[in-house]
Amino acid sequence: MRLLLLVACAIAVSAATPDGAAIFESHCAACHQIETGSRTPTRAELANLTPEQVMSALLRGKMTTQGSVLATTEIRAVALYVTGKNWSAQPVDPAAGRCSGNPKPFSPGSGDWNGWGVDSSNARYQPRPGFQAADAPRLKLKWAFGFPDDTQAAGQPVIVAGRVFVGSNGGVVYSLDASTGCVYWTYNAGGIVRSAISIVKSPKSSRQKSSQWIAYFGDYHASAHAVDAETGKLLWKVKIDDHPAARVTGSPAYHDGRLYVPVASSEELDGGSPQYECCTFRGSLTALDAETGRIIWKTYSIPDPPKVYKTNAAGTKLYGPAGAGIWSSPTVDAKRKRVYVGTGNSYTGVSIPTSDSIAAFDLLTGSLLWSSQLTPGDNWVPGCPKSPNCPENPGEDVDFGSSPVLHSLGGGKQILVASQKSGVMYGLDLDQRGKVLWKTRIGVGGAQGGIQWGAALDDHTAYAAVSDVFTRDKGTPGMYAIKIDTGEKLWTTPAPDGAGNKAQLSAVSAMPGLAFSGSWGGHLRAYSTKTGEIVWDFDALRDFETINHVQAQGGSFNGGGPAIANGMVITTCGYGFVGGKPGNVLLAFSVDGQ
Repeated sequence: MRLLLLVACAIAVSAATPDGAAIFESHCAACHQIETGSRTPTRAELANLTPEQVMSALLRGKMTTQGSVLATTEIRAVALYVTGKNWSAQPVDPAAGRCSGNPKPFSPGSGDWNGWGVDSSNARYQPRPGFQAADAPRLKLKWAFGFPDDTQAAGQPVIVAGRVFVGSNGGVVYSLDASTGCVYWTYNAGGIVRSAISIVKSPKSSRQKSSQWIAYFGDYHASAHAVDAETGKLLWKVKIDDHPAARVTGSPAYHDGRLYVPVASSEELDGGSPQYECCTFRGSLTALDAETGRIIWKTYSIPDPPKVYKTNAAGTKLYGPAGAGIWSSPTVDAKRKRVYVGTGNSYTGVSIPTSDSIAAFDLLTGSLLWSSQLTPGDNWVPGCPKSPNCPENPGEDVDFGSSPVLHSLGGGKQILVASQKSGVMYGLDLDQRGKVLWKTRIGVGGAQGGIQWGAALDDHTAYAAVSDVFTRDKGTPGMYAIKIDTGEKLWTTPAPDGAGNKAQLSAVSAMPGLAFSGSWGGHLRAYSTKTGEIVWDFDALRDFETINHVQAQGGSFNGGGPAIANGMVITTCGYGFVGGKPGNVLLAFSVDGQ
């Protein structure tokens, strides 16, 4: 791929080469020449990437909407300009790291880590990890795998039936051997796959005595995929949303023959441009027939379609309402026949009652049963408060990027525990339309602050990591333990000094006695759930020798957290979004590296 890019680049140079600086100024500067702290990378942060990474983002990744109006030669020119680097000449052997011999029988078990949160409650808690908390200081790197074309390693791996399933920013899904890291199969999804993958036995198995297992996931082009989990063969692919900025980032949730797929968008990133008619996207939840991919129902998080409501200073028409994307995996409540989601911020000055909310939908019909809005008026786009598209009295972009967790208190009582970028955790009453039972602030919050991607819950305690990355001395990054029934703080462990950036953005993963959290500064740590003491710390900011002979670097931990199963702790490393350090490696740890 890279050699082909080099040839193509040489051909382009021999003709009239487009001016990368001029292209950046006319198409990119409005959003990227902004202050640090926005969700849009600054010009200086783009310089940390490679030309291949920028080109990948514009052709098949997060920025495909922007890239669609540029010629390929223009994309090459702007990639070279913003990075100030040349193309890499390192070829990648596609056969490197392939598994040899016949694979073991595919047999998922109770100790697997499947999907985003292990089970339908999304608690991110592994009760049967395959090793003891006392063994944590002996965790060592067993193998590393390098993503060949990954701009930033962000997808959360899952561990099922002795295999690792993980998507990449290069648009490729991998099935690896959990013990060795060798590759069983790859599948090209055609777009970034950041959602965790859900492995489910075929819905037709009971009728046809089939033993087929299916891997379900979504991509950044808003398509849902179903592939054979043993072979990687495509079974079906369905477009969920036609909006050009729509994407699937949350892991699809399976229940009783249906797949529930959340949809978010990148449109708010476009919304900072004075020439962009912001905004028309509405978040949604779609139920698919898991066997065929047929859409059964689709419900928008904003019931009313957008319409023109004003014109900005540049004469551009502005639309609303818009936003309330669903970024995380839905949580299924089979008892009440509901599915719960967390929603994002509003993109416009038209306020809506369903942004920054925890919402409940009917599992069978998709009807919106109730929505508990926890931060009203969070109307925001990049560049606020200076952007001409910025709503009056803008919010701070403190939406729900994490899944609500269904938790049993005993005596038949259940609550939802929700974690927000505002830095607040909530306990919500399921039987009173999401009424707040308790709320506890543990972070200052902000666009990249507070609790970014989710907490982990055991029987009595929630473990949450705080980012507060751009709040300077006001922030409170670190790990927190919260009593689930009351919201009481049990212990706090501030992020250590002298270990790079202190922010802790990635989702927490837990097991008996331990909670794992990764930092923006490139450290993966294990905390004692009893005391909050850090009992293991791995610094990933270095180069790695990989099983597939790809040059790999560690970077920031962000997005999905580690998967824990069968004596292994496996995580991606290098999601450097907005100022972090990019990397392209998958790391697998075990006790003594055995």
